[in-house]
This record gives sequence, C-alpha cells and structure tokens, in this order.
Amino acid sequence: MNILYLLNYAGKGGTEKYVRDLVSEYNGSKANCYFAYNEDGLLREQLEDMGVSCFRLPMKNVLDLRAARLLAKYCKENGIDIIHTQFPRENVIAVLSKLFNKKIKVFNTNHLIMTQGAFWKIINKIISPFNEKVFAVCNCGKDVLISNGVKKEKIEVVFNGIKIAEKNTSTLRNELGIADNTYVISTLTRYSAEKGLHFLVDTVDEMKKRNIEDFAFVVAGDGPLYDEISDKIDSLGLRDNIYQLGYRTDTQNILCASDLFVNLSSTEALSFAIIEALSFGIPVVATNVGGTVDIINDKTACGVLVEYGDVKSCADEIVKYMCDKDKYETSSQNAFACVKEHFDIQNVFNKVYDCYEKAIK
Repeated sequence: MNILYLLNYAGKGGTEKYVRDLVSEYNGSKANCYFAYNEDGLLREQLEDMGVSCFRLPMKNVLDLRAARLLAKYCKENGIDIIHTQFPRENVIAVLSKLFNKKIKVFNTNHLIMTQGAFWKIINKIISPFNEKVFAVCNCGKDVLISNGVKKEKIEVVFNGIKIAEKNTSTLRNELGIADNTYVISTLTRYSAEKGLHFLVDTVDEMKKRNIEDFAFVVAGDGPLYDEISDKIDSLGLRDNIYQLGYRTDTQNILCASDLFVNLSSTEALSFAIIEALSFGIPVVATNVGGTVDIINDKTACGVLVEYGDVKSCADEIVKYMCDKDKYETSSQNAFACVKEHFDIQNVFNKVYDCYEKAIK
C-alpha cells in the first residue's frame, strides 16, 4: 500500500504530530509513505530524515485544478493508492485529483472546530461523498462537520492518541532555578489569539492578588503574540511567576517537572498537549470547549473544566489542586487510566489503517 499525506503547511503543531505519528507507524512495515506540502517547515525535514519522499505541491486556492492535475500525475508515477489530507483546502484538491486519476482513494482528518460559511457548506456537500472517510478527532468535531455540510455517513470519530511513556527525572527546575517546593503549572501552547494566553496571565495576576505564594507557570511555545504577552507579564509584575520558554522540543522534560497542567484555549478540537500531560499522571485545568469535554468529564475525573475568560474560577480550581492533596491524588490516578483506556495511539493506528485496507479492498 502506498499512502500520500497531504498538508499545506509542514510546520510543527498538533496536526503535524498526527501526520508524523502515522508515517512513523506505517512506513516501511505496513505501507510506503509519501508526503506532499505547499509551505515548507519542520515536518518536511523530519519526514525526510525518516526516509520519506517529499514533494512540494503549490496550492493557490481551494479550487486549484493545476494543483489537482499535478497531484494526480505524482500519484500515478508513484503508484499511490491513498491520499490522506488534514484540512479543507487540501481535501478538495485531493478529491479534484480524482478527475485525472480515478483509482485514488481520499481520506481527510478534521482537526478544527469551526463553523463554516455558505460557500464551504456547498463545497462540502459536493466533495464529501467522494471521500472514503472523514475522521473527526472528537465528538464535537463530528457535530460541526455535519453542520458544515459533510455527509454524515462518511464521518468516523477517532480520538487523537499518544504513545504512553514513563515519567522520568526532569532537569527543568534546575535549568530555571525553580525550587523543589515550588508548585509548577505548565502549558504547551502557541502564542495565538485562540490559545488564551491573556486569560492565563490574568489568572496568574489573580493568584498574586490573593497572596498565593510558591508557584510558577511554565509556558512553552512561540507565535505571533509572544512579545505582546511578554510585555503584559512585565507590566503586571509577574516575571517571577511566569517563565516563557519559547519553542521547545523537550516536552517530556517539561511535563515531568510539572505538578499541574493548564489549557485555556477559546477553541480546541482534541488537544495532544492535554492527553500527554494526563499520561504522566498530571491533572489538568482546561476550558470547557470543543473536544476537551471528551477528555475531562465526570467519568474520567482527571481534571476540571472552567469557562473561558472566568479568571476567578480558574484561579479557584488551580488553588484547590495546590491545597487539596486528596483531590490531587485522585485526579492524578484517574489521569493515567483515562489516557490508557481512551487515548492510546495504538487505537488510532489500528482504526485508521483498518479504514485504509477496507478502501483498497
């Protein structure tokens, strides 16, 4: 089986992690994997290091027939059986490539929780019947896809998953000069509007106003709002409590130094960062949005949800975890169990590959 993964921007976010994990699992054992992209980035470098053949495909717009023709040609030349896309534009172009290569099977994974306008609803009604499957990474994602005009029968919910690793010793506290008795709250994020960094800083400010001591927020990530958030931290005098790490690749090192994890986004599909934190037994305080409710709920009891922008409530829940050892221990034990039962990446590998095989047969 030959599989081509198609992504407009070969960057370094959660979608790229999803593609990289699938390629790592299948390539050379269950399939031969290929990668096509428009804008270059870290993922292309990583896949080439893995021996994956990468192809730049310019994609100017959603109805780019030239891109569809080039894609069809590349697939014919390399015997591609399946194209697996990650976003709407790439998915439409992949389906249009079937005009020039009817044998190709097209899959799409929806990573977004976004209501689309009339144009896209019409496009989805026309295009989605030609997808073999449209994977939704959370239940909310499925509902949004249906409201956006995607054919219901084509949708299958497959939760994101991660590889479960053991918690190891961390060097982060020594690196940052954080004392062993300091309560560390971490987040892995991107400095963009929907990720709630202003909300996070306001929550820290609220905790300081309550004279809460011996805590530190560790923020790993980069993005367009980095300087804006940095200026806000300085203006509120919170530099001693918020550590901006920038973009980091040592996720496990950060999480193993953490007591609590927060995700304060205004919109979220199903966060890799949340389930990765839970896999180390770290309880999570997160916003009640999108697919986060599939992870944190009364059944899993591995954290708590707060409403976006409710600074006082968010501060309350963080302080409860800091002060209530029984609450913390119960959530910590439930966290690992939640990931093991529902978000083991092997489930993703098996379900997606099973769909590939059915399409080919």
